[in-house]
Amino acid sequence: MEDEKRRHLHSHHHSPEEKKRQLNRLSRVIGHLEHVKRLIENDADCSEVLIQLSASKSALNGIGKEIINEHITHCIAHAIEDGDTEAIEEFQKAIQKYM
Repeated sequence: MEDEKRRHLHSHHHSPEEKKRQLNRLSRVIGHLEHVKRLIENDADCSEVLIQLSASKSALNGIGKEIINEHITHCIAHAIEDGDTEAIEEFQKAIQKYM
């Protein structure tokens, strides 16, 4: 019951194609991070490690932007139509934590 008070649940309807695309992108980022781990394990040049970490961060930020856009387009649009201000407030808090 306490969790229900802290976390508003609203329906999410994500397209299977978009979900698959996001999961594929995330899998590539995971692979990239595994490469970074191997670089560190093999005492690679620190500059190369930092460049690869930067690329990983950029890819993660790209996925985050896609998820934000999808959420605004679908979930928040429906929340506004339904007058669900709690869902909007919850999303605003999530954006603050993300940034």
